[in-house]
Amino acid sequence: MTDGPERRDGYVHRALELFADFGDREALVGGGHRLSYADVAAEVRRLAATLRGHGVRPGDGVLVALGNPVEGPLVQLALHLLGCRTMWIAPVTSRREVAEFVRLARPDAFVYDARDPASLGPELAAGLPGVPVLCLGPGGAGPDLTDGAHPAPGDDLPARVPAPESFLQTSGTTGTPKLVHHRESFYAQILALAADFRAAGYPLLRHLSHSPMWLASGQITTLFNLFTGGVLFPGDGWDPARFIETVGRERINSTFVTPPMLYEVLDHPALDGADFSAMFMFNVGAGPAAPARLRQAIARFGPVLRIVYGLSEAVVITALPGLTDDPEHPERLRSCGRPYGDVRVEIRAEDGTVLPPGENGEVWVHTDLRFAGYHGQPELTAETLVDGWVRTRDIGHVDADGYLYLVDRLQDRILTRRRSWPIYSRPIEDALAGHPQVRAAAVIGVPDEVAGELPYAYVVPAPDATVTARELIDLVTAALSDTWAPGGVEFVDRLPLNRSNKVDKRALRARYAEAHPSAVEHPEASIGSVA
Repeated sequence: MTDGPERRDGYVHRALELFADFGDREALVGGGHRLSYADVAAEVRRLAATLRGHGVRPGDGVLVALGNPVEGPLVQLALHLLGCRTMWIAPVTSRREVAEFVRLARPDAFVYDARDPASLGPELAAGLPGVPVLCLGPGGAGPDLTDGAHPAPGDDLPARVPAPESFLQTSGTTGTPKLVHHRESFYAQILALAADFRAAGYPLLRHLSHSPMWLASGQITTLFNLFTGGVLFPGDGWDPARFIETVGRERINSTFVTPPMLYEVLDHPALDGADFSAMFMFNVGAGPAAPARLRQAIARFGPVLRIVYGLSEAVVITALPGLTDDPEHPERLRSCGRPYGDVRVEIRAEDGTVLPPGENGEVWVHTDLRFAGYHGQPELTAETLVDGWVRTRDIGHVDADGYLYLVDRLQDRILTRRRSWPIYSRPIEDALAGHPQVRAAAVIGVPDEVAGELPYAYVVPAPDATVTARELIDLVTAALSDTWAPGGVEFVDRLPLNRSNKVDKRALRARYAEAHPSAVEHPEASIGSVA
């Protein structure tokens, strides 16, 4: 029990009231379980009582290491019902970054999935002496939260708890982890968005999600679906064949994939004859999708694709629903849409000046669905959150109709001395992926003695492709100009992905550095014209 105010009106209490209204409607499906909303409400209360029984107190900071199990949202809601701070580990990052995140978090308790053989849980638990450890599943370093030993409580949960908070791990190009802080107002805003969705009369969502709770997109996707009364299907581990089969079997009408995931679905033989007839909203985001591949997706799935853009710091920024290949606006396939809900977008120069349509600059965003800051990093917070605006560190422009076009991350901008003109990876990747014998492409900047930096392309060719590196360089030159032409093209079987299923450009830079140590150590050394 804390000395804080009464918390019977917190967002979790309101969610539990919603779940009571939804009753026996199906809510969560995964891991061999099919839970109704009544089951979810009972399990959230039972987990909260179990956690409290094992020493978790209102206001505690609880470190959480889970993949994407069906219990993920239940653990979050139970901890927030206790007024705890949840601190989610992102397994996409290195062990060093995870260790630094744990050091910054200074947890009062730790929860991990003992059923996951790849979990860092045992290793982290060993480094947290004196910190209570709790597990999902038996055989772990602490009690099993799933054993059902604690029945659902009545009114024995504390009435006075602090407002719950969440901290999500993310990192920048330096590899230094940041704790992205979301207050309860963030979750109250998700409740409000869900209420608007229900009032609009949209169909109930049957959402297949590969966005775990340690992602900001996973937090909003999971909770939005539950707050609207739909059915959530958490997918732990990506497999395109299983995805295709699940969509047909479960009549999935909503999902979210990254561009590399979309490409795998499009290229998979199981797609031939697969049933996607129930699909209502096929979201694509977390990175740029090549227009050529989007055209294939439109032809296969119809006008159900929805391009979305957001960040950990501002989860929902723009959306482009009902994607079609509009002959009057072919450029729209490169857009990520227009501002969503209350979002305002401005494109600003380095001095903060707002730029007119068509000019590239940094994307600044204003929305109520934004983060509260970086825990323990006031200077970085002040640089990123300015007068209520979030600096995204993305480079892009808007057109006259308000559509946003992203061209690169600020740190991925290729800094050339040639003509003093900055170039970006997105247009080059789109040009390369437009070749019929190219499945996917990723571009990084590498050292060059003349240009300062040159683009370098990693390309996944189609089976039996005959296209050459020279032909692809000429293609980019013709589509853009010689300024944008890659200094090298390297064919690879696949692009490296992190566990968020985004192209891992950090891994590509490491690959390049290993293969070209002299060019990296001595940037005045030329890399040549074709790899």
